[in-house]
Amino acid sequence: MTPFFFELLRDYYRVYRPKHYLFEGAEGGKYSATSLRKIFYRALQSSKIHKKASLHTLRHSFATHLLERGTDLRCIQALLGHSSSKTTEIYTHITTKGFEGISSPLDEIDGL
Repeated sequence: MTPFFFELLRDYYRVYRPKHYLFEGAEGGKYSATSLRKIFYRALQSSKIHKKASLHTLRHSFATHLLERGTDLRCIQALLGHSSSKTTEIYTHITTKGFEGISSPLDEIDGL
């Protein structure tokens, strides 16, 4: 976590003093799914992004970025709460970053 982001979180915590969740609803406790969708769509509109997106898009983006940064697929599976590795393997079809650095073991055999 960058020092800037950490400081933002620290300031947020000082002001709002969440009790149980880092980001709590107006009455405390966790946000409802409806509230989260409304917040997300307002943020999407104010950012002037015209692509179709949902909260699930954030989940996909998170997993894809982790994979592209070299995070082990099993770790991503645990973070996303997938019980099956097959579900997590969907993200391997989304990204091709890093493929250029892969060489075949056959390329390393001398004398062929």
